[in-house]
Amino acid sequence: MRKLIFAMNVTLDGYTAAPGDDLGWSGGGDGPDSSSSDELFQFWSDRVATTGLALYGRKLWEAMSSHWPTADQRPGATPAEIEFADRWRDLPKVVFSSTIDKVDWNTRLVTGDAVAEIARLKAEDGGSMDIVGATLAAAAMRAGLIDEYVLVTYPVLVGGGTPFFTALDSWVNLNLVQTRAFPGGVLLTHYETKR
Repeated sequence: MRKLIFAMNVTLDGYTAAPGDDLGWSGGGDGPDSSSSDELFQFWSDRVATTGLALYGRKLWEAMSSHWPTADQRPGATPAEIEFADRWRDLPKVVFSSTIDKVDWNTRLVTGDAVAEIARLKAEDGGSMDIVGATLAAAAMRAGLIDEYVLVTYPVLVGGGTPFFTALDSWVNLNLVQTRAFPGGVLLTHYETKR
């Protein structure tokens, strides 16, 4: 049985994106970490290298697939960006969407019941699965399918947007597995769901 891990950058007030799907707070543009921590970038790259399957919602898929498939061919691409692009292309991916009809780069499209498909994928043998999209993760969270939560928390308050956590019908108790500080006041907290 595979583990399902929800891992994303999040603001201190609990959002994965600010209003308007703005991600500038996480290192892009004038965000608090606009120097973009090499250590944190390497953390995410290493996660991609050790993940068996990535599950994407449409919005994050469109953001990632518009950049990473060819990022290693852009002038000035750093060795870390080249490594990440290569790892991202090689990573098996599933995109859940009813509004797109085509995906590329080692990816399969699912247009039906996301929760049923995630449960089916969890029951298979294989490496861990990362769910990388807050809306998709909310459905899996409500269904009790998430085994681990990895929050990379930035020291910024954005006041609204897309929440990391969704409303739940019952409590979910967690065990703290790891904490790690990154430059710029960014803090990783990693929890396992108590079963």
